[in-house]
Amino acid sequence: MMSTRLLTHPVKKSLPQINAYFSNHRRHHGNVAIALCQSGSCFNKRDAHKQGIWSPSLAGHNYGKRFFSLTPAGIVNSAPASIQPYLRLMRLDKPIGTWLLYLPCTWSIGLAADPGCLPDLQMLALFGVGALLMRGAGCTINDMWDKDFDKRVSRTATRPIASGEITPFRALVFLGGQLSLALGVLLCLNYYSIALGAASLSLVVTYPLMKRITYWPQFVLGLTFNWGALLGWSAVMGSCDWSVCLPLYVSGVMWTLIYDTIYAHQDKEDDVKVGVKSTALRFQEHTKPWLSGFTVAMLSGLVLAGANADQTLPYYCTLSAVGIHLAHQIYCLDINRPEDCWKKFASNRNLGLLLFLGIVAGNLWKKRSDEQYEVHLNSVSN
Repeated sequence: MMSTRLLTHPVKKSLPQINAYFSNHRRHHGNVAIALCQSGSCFNKRDAHKQGIWSPSLAGHNYGKRFFSLTPAGIVNSAPASIQPYLRLMRLDKPIGTWLLYLPCTWSIGLAADPGCLPDLQMLALFGVGALLMRGAGCTINDMWDKDFDKRVSRTATRPIASGEITPFRALVFLGGQLSLALGVLLCLNYYSIALGAASLSLVVTYPLMKRITYWPQFVLGLTFNWGALLGWSAVMGSCDWSVCLPLYVSGVMWTLIYDTIYAHQDKEDDVKVGVKSTALRFQEHTKPWLSGFTVAMLSGLVLAGANADQTLPYYCTLSAVGIHLAHQIYCLDINRPEDCWKKFASNRNLGLLLFLGIVAGNLWKKRSDEQYEVHLNSVSN
């Protein structure tokens, strides 16, 4: 409005007077903002604009534009306001959970690849979409079960259902949409894998209840999150080779017990207040010995799975690096510092990627027999 008047009416003030006016106006708004922050009510410019405190016309030409960022949080924040709560409900802004669900699938698909070949890229992409949808569905189910608990915990009070942004009915409809899309992904697989994938749904639904019943909800989460270690192999090969899939699955469950126990230490005080259970509360100061035991079990299972899948030197070298990573993670862990727990928890994405690269390298190291090579050529030509 001010810029329009300056252009359409005769200029009655000198340029220094105009500059002084803008300077004083900005200083006034800045002082209001500082006073509010000092009183403990800090806010961003968008909130201030809604309250009539911050004037976009005086904040520079860039204010009011939606800046796009390729980070997960940036994508969510750049989405239309009406769908942002749903994206946050499925944790699209926090992709670490999707990674931890997806990585066991990649291990299994990698181990099932033909000797000397890369994993099936189409299958990796399909499982990536499935992991995104099922993680979102799992988070929706979890928040529907836990809405009353979430309201009482500061870290979770802003979740869309707990805060009232999304009603339970709308969350249920959204859940149905996610599961329908996930079913579409599952139907792209063979019949054996369809049945195997459908069997995991009971774990997805019941896992959020386990924290009310047992101090081992992380074990049930491990059974749920590592189902892809079975499903990936069967999707490629037509059925499970249990000599490979079972030790791989057990290793994944042990891995989940490691990282989710670390994660649970962030919330242990709130968990006590609201009356939910976790391995962090079960182990307490004995957490590190338990995590060390899980690490030994995880590595043993990976060695057995690799041996039964005829893995080679690069794979076992990678297992050494994985062992070192876990040992460092556990040794340096401070269970009483939530920020350190989060850092150690989040580092497991890199650990899972490292293991996948080791599986791929080990498979490329293999030499195919002439018979295997001819079968592979025939499948490509057909």
